[in-house]
Amino acid sequence: MTNLKKWKLLRSKMVLDHHWCQVRQDEIQLPNGRIIDDYFVNIRLEIAVILPITSSREIVFVRQYRYAVDEFLLELPAGRFNPAQESAEAAAVREMQEETGYIAQQVTKIATLYDNPTKDTNKVHLFLAENVIKSGEQKLDITEEIEVLLIPVESVRDKILKGEISVAGTVAAICLGLNFLNNDSHNK
Repeated sequence: MTNLKKWKLLRSKMVLDHHWCQVRQDEIQLPNGRIIDDYFVNIRLEIAVILPITSSREIVFVRQYRYAVDEFLLELPAGRFNPAQESAEAAAVREMQEETGYIAQQVTKIATLYDNPTKDTNKVHLFLAENVIKSGEQKLDITEEIEVLLIPVESVRDKILKGEISVAGTVAAICLGLNFLNNDSHNK
């Protein structure tokens, strides 16, 4: 077995406490005894990402402007949520409906991943929604302006390889979700 040891927390203080962003400064002791007094941790809400696929094998994508990187990005419906207030699955379904107007006939959890465990506290929950149908209009937040696009499953891999789809949670959900579908259909 391994002799790896956890770091020891000596002190902690909140250096930024805003409802959109929380940052904690920790003083830690490494297993070798060395002390780091300025280890910053981003306290983030959980993220739910959903891979919506229609019965005609098209994936429902959203295209929107992302200010931090100053780019228009092609992504799957996703959003932040507080696990004390709603489940990851409920958040994924809600985000899909709000951002696209689509609803799911069947939802399957495919994975829970860490986004950036070096500095962030949150997890990313990935879901697959099969046989989604358009049921209404978008219900966007004040900061959202979203274009909905339907892209055939067969062309998505090339879009990832060309960098046209480049958001980590989206790429992970696509790869794991399509793998799940392929394995699931082979098991029947």
